[in-house]
Amino acid sequence: MSDTPSVDVLLATLNATDVGSLDSIAEKVQQVQRGLESLGEAELAGAAAGAVSALRRGDVAEWTRARAFLQSKIGHLR
Repeated sequence: MSDTPSVDVLLATLNATDVGSLDSIAEKVQQVQRGLESLGEAELAGAAAGAVSALRRGDVAEWTRARAFLQSKIGHLR
C-alpha cells in the first residue's frame, strides 16, 4: 500500500478544521498540503500553504475563502 493519502482522506482532514485550536487546525491543513504535494498537486499545495498563512495572520475572510477553494478543488480530484 502507498503512503499517498486518498482524496477522501484529504477531504476528511480538511473538513475536520471546523473545531480545535489554531495550531491543531493549521497542522491539519499542513497535512493536507503534504498530501497534495505527494499527489503532485503543487498548485493546490500552495493554496493550502496560503490558507495556513491566512489562518496564522487572523485573516478570517481569506481563510474561509481558501478552505472553500481547497474543498472544491480536492473534491474534483476524484
